Amino acid sequence: MFESAEIGHAIDKQSYDIAVADLREALLEAQFELQQHKRFAVLILINGIEGAGKGETVKLLNEWMDPRGIQVESFMAPTDEELERPAQWRFWRKLPAKGRIGIFFGNWYSQMLQARVDGRISNARLDQAIHNTERFERMLCDEGTLIFKFWFHLSKQQLKARLQSLEQDPQRSWQISQLDWKQNRVYDKFVKFGERVLRRTSRDYAPWYVIEGADANYRSLSVGRIVLEGLQAALHHQERRQRNPHAAPLVHSLDNRSLIDSLDLRLQLSKEEYRQQLASEQARLALLMRDKRMRKHALMAVFEGNDAAGKGGAIRRVAEALDPRQYRIVPIAAPTEEERVQPYLWRFWRHVPARRQFTIFDRSWYGRVLVERVEGFCAQADWLRAYGEINDFEEQLHDAGIVLVKFWLAIDQDTQFKRFEERASIPFKRYKITEDDWRNREKWPQYVDAVGDMVDRTSTELAPWTLVEANDKRYARIKVLRTLNAALEAAFARDGKG
Repeated sequence: MFESAEIGHAIDKQSYDIAVADLREALLEAQFELQQHKRFAVLILINGIEGAGKGETVKLLNEWMDPRGIQVESFMAPTDEELERPAQWRFWRKLPAKGRIGIFFGNWYSQMLQARVDGRISNARLDQAIHNTERFERMLCDEGTLIFKFWFHLSKQQLKARLQSLEQDPQRSWQISQLDWKQNRVYDKFVKFGERVLRRTSRDYAPWYVIEGADANYRSLSVGRIVLEGLQAALHHQERRQRNPHAAPLVHSLDNRSLIDSLDLRLQLSKEEYRQQLASEQARLALLMRDKRMRKHALMAVFEGNDAAGKGGAIRRVAEALDPRQYRIVPIAAPTEEERVQPYLWRFWRHVPARRQFTIFDRSWYGRVLVERVEGFCAQADWLRAYGEINDFEEQLHDAGIVLVKFWLAIDQDTQFKRFEERASIPFKRYKITEDDWRNREKWPQYVDAVGDMVDRTSTELAPWTLVEANDKRYARIKVLRTLNAALEAAFARDGKG
């Protein structure tokens, strides 16, 4: 895989200077078009052998193009803030928006490779990281990111010669770092595992480019031309390529009975039962959130449901039990301009809580497979692939120790109609009812199908859905509190077994 990058490519200075003049002009034109249309983002991942010219090449890209449209990120050892969250959180926060170029040093490939070379992970763990990375990059591409992956290469002899040359030159010896010497010692292992990673992650939508780093002119022109040709090709295609989705419905019900129809919406609590159980469950939640075992965990709750199902009331009863410094409520509405130029999960990754904290989502990432599906705000291919992307996201949350609890609050159509009329007649509740709420009632059957598909595809052992019978608000609020408490207790119990 690295043979062609060890044969000694070189370009003379005159040829290089002529080529750079044309290349720079073309790169600036392509970058300007990218910024104007904002159809996709560009992500350039920098990896490979230390001393192969990675930093120098990126410096040139900034000189050849407008650096105001380029963000260079270097991910070194995780900060305390980053260690409190899933490993991918630090990368999601820095993703370039559509119309911009992001260049990542120390990215997910650097981290998995270094961990394997150092012996901190096994081959099995490396392969799992590779698999997760493939799915992540596939999702980024489907969401409108053009990915370039560069491996800067030097042969073992070239690396050794470079280090010896620098060491003997008093004016340049400062350029040698401890990382360079370490690379020299573990070269064979690094290349061995690097080949494994490249072989398994080079795909048509995100291929690897191996660049020989010995000659600066050859190296720089190679990278510049690859970026230019990739940009021009992507800009030439007016529409991004879509995979063909399955046309058959996800749920087949021959008797027209849905998952929601199976709920007993007559369940209720008396005022006295509610008063007693509310005090008990709120106290239980308060104690659990202060438990020292929360040092290993964070809590996330997702509230979805029919319009007027009582999400706000249930959230208030949860919040009443806690110190305001322990939780954050994130209301989700239509995406902002900032959010539209990022992958749809980006705005939710931003709010992933640190350990010992609790984030409550009033609506969530499930909008992709509910509102966006039913209202036609995204293509069928997009909401169909979202089930797998959501499961991947939630698995990462679970692996980081986050307890995720998902609620669907269900009411029947008659109850919804009564609540709509009540809201319309009471002045301080009128803000809760909109024309969209009335219009959505006409699509009740489509939403029932979407909810059934959502639960069937995303209710997993790691992040199950809890369906809440919400015709009676008191019953629904107690079920929500009791479910949160049970989820935390189950997580603490698993810690003890582990």
